[in-house]
Amino acid sequence: MQWKPNATVAVVVPDGERLLMVEEHSEGAVVINQPAGHIEEGESILEAARREALEETGYPVTLNAFLGVYVFRSPHNGITYHRYAFIGDAGSRETHALDEGIIAAHWFTRGELEARHDQLRSPLVTKCIDDYRHGRHFPLDLIHEIDLK
Repeated sequence: MQWKPNATVAVVVPDGERLLMVEEHSEGAVVINQPAGHIEEGESILEAARREALEETGYPVTLNAFLGVYVFRSPHNGITYHRYAFIGDAGSRETHALDEGIIAAHWFTRGELEARHDQLRSPLVTKCIDDYRHGRHFPLDLIHEIDLK
């Protein structure tokens, strides 16, 4: 069998001290995560980040920086995830049906998330937030996607 990582995206969306987060069902538990999900076939990384944010929160998000690539092997299922993380700004919320499995979108402070640390979907949640809070950001043009059609 050939090993392949799961390519995912996530977006840290700040509003002052608050961060846009998603409460969702995952593997029989209710967890908290950034707006995040898998890149679909034929979709660019940037398109996936914007789509996932909208589908999971109802907020259109303008991406303004690249946060980094994060690799995580889940101890629950053994799957390796390669997460492309971004920083973005939320537009006005749209009346949009949220993805299946999404309970709600919330705005939490870092302290409120710390109090719910046992609900965080993975260590990537706090790692991305902490990197953002420490000023880590790169230009979006760091990502080059070449379509060889």
